[in-house]
Amino acid sequence: MERFRDFGERGLHSGLSTLSGFQKFILRGNVVDLAVGIMIGAAFNGVVTSLVADIITPLIPAAGKGLSGLVYTVPWTGGQLRLGPFINAIITFLILAFVIYFFVVRPVNALTDRFKPHQEPQAPTTRECPFCLSSIPLKATRCPYCTSQLLPAETPTTQPRAQSA
Repeated sequence: MERFRDFGERGLHSGLSTLSGFQKFILRGNVVDLAVGIMIGAAFNGVVTSLVADIITPLIPAAGKGLSGLVYTVPWTGGQLRLGPFINAIITFLILAFVIYFFVVRPVNALTDRFKPHQEPQAPTTRECPFCLSSIPLKATRCPYCTSQLLPAETPTTQPRAQSA
C-alpha cells in the first residue's frame, strides 16, 4: 500500500513542477505579446473587411449592385458562383498584406539592421597551390601535398608617397 502512496506523491510533485514550467512559459513576455498581436490583428481584419465590402467594392461597377452582388449562375447545375465576395476577400487580403509589410515587416527589418552588429569580412587564411591546386596555409613556402617551392604570399602593403619637388 505504501508503494502506491509513494507513487502518488511523486506524481503530484511531478505534476506541480510541470505546472510551474507552464506558468513560466505563459508569463513570458513573448507569449503575452503574441496573444495581444493576434487579438489586434483579428480586430484589424474586421475593420479592413468592412472597408472593402462596404466602401471600396460598391464603387466598382459590376452587375448594377456593385462588386458585392456579382454572382454567376452555372447553367447545367443551377448553382451560383459568388464572384463578388471572392474578389472582396482578395482585395481584403491585399490590403492586409500591404499594411503588414509596410507597417510591421519593414520597420522591424530596419531596426534589426540598425542594431545587428555588422561583421567585417575576414582576411583569407589559406591559398591555393599553383601546381596541385590544394588549399594550403597562407604563409606556407612549400606545399605539403606536392612539395613544390612556393613564393611568399602577397600581403597588402602601403606604397610610399612620391615626394613632390
